[in-house]
Amino acid sequence: MNFKLTFTLLCFIISTQSFAQKGVRIAYIDFNKIIEEIGDYKEAIKNLEAKAENWNKEIGIKKMELKSMEDQLNSEKFLLTSELIKDRQEELDIYREDVFNLQNKYFGINGNYINQKNKLIKPIQDRILSVVREIAIEKKFDFVFDRSSDLIMLYSQKNYDISELVLRKINNQEKIKNRKEEIERRKQIRNKKS
Repeated sequence: MNFKLTFTLLCFIISTQSFAQKGVRIAYIDFNKIIEEIGDYKEAIKNLEAKAENWNKEIGIKKMELKSMEDQLNSEKFLLTSELIKDRQEELDIYREDVFNLQNKYFGINGNYINQKNKLIKPIQDRILSVVREIAIEKKFDFVFDRSSDLIMLYSQKNYDISELVLRKINNQEKIKNRKEEIERRKQIRNKKS
């Protein structure tokens, strides 16, 4: 991570020196602020959290079953032979591993939660980056930084923050899309009545 930051700063310094003759135009955005204001993101996260809640319930049930099995073994231990205790202990170990695997499947590094979050958010991120690119070209910015990323921004003036501009453009695109869908829906209704 330090290498990434060092490399980025080095590129920035070199680029800044080459642009020094004409003056560098810099802007920044707060990606987290933008993404949290987008309705699609809110809806996607809401759906994902509902799934995560169901997964947690499933894991909770499995853990309660495991606890019940452990309690039953502990209460019956003095009645069982050492061989039966060993068999039951092996069953518990297998069940415990199944619970762990289920947790990993849902919430592990490559689990369903992370994968679905990435799948849901990727199109939204791409849309934001597309709008940022359009604005940067339109306003002739040399650099646009993300305030919420690893690159540390120790100071910045508010007038270089184009987050609101990005949000407005995304909202306008969304309104146009919704208007087109509404017009299409009304046409379909009229066609059905005819």
